[in-house]
Amino acid sequence: MRKIGYGVIGLLSVGLGTGSSRAHHSFAAVFDRNAPIEITGTVSRVEWVNPHAWIYIDVELNNGDAEEWAFEMGSANHLRRRGWNRNALTVGDVVTVVGSRARDGTMTGAVRTVTLASTGESLFGGQDESR
Repeated sequence: MRKIGYGVIGLLSVGLGTGSSRAHHSFAAVFDRNAPIEITGTVSRVEWVNPHAWIYIDVELNNGDAEEWAFEMGSANHLRRRGWNRNALTVGDVVTVVGSRARDGTMTGAVRTVTLASTGESLFGGQDESR
């Protein structure tokens, strides 16, 4: 798109672009590589969306309740190059996720690897942590 200044079209394009610009971020701005996590749970949802795929797992607590964790992975294209496909994880799979916790302390993390309990297969699901 050609830059035409801050007129109506410029403001409109800024307004429309905010969602995707917030979604694609620097790893270090959102996740703390010095706060490693290893979480085991049951896959409740998988989202193959851009710019990052997401997996959600239910983790059983000591009292029997469950809490949902959300994990950001690399892009769908990045994951395909690493051996993933849309059927690599399905709802109900038990997995162990190793990665980095979100800086805001929520039950969110960035995936480094996902290991399937049923096969022991481990897939790299991460993204560029250097940014």
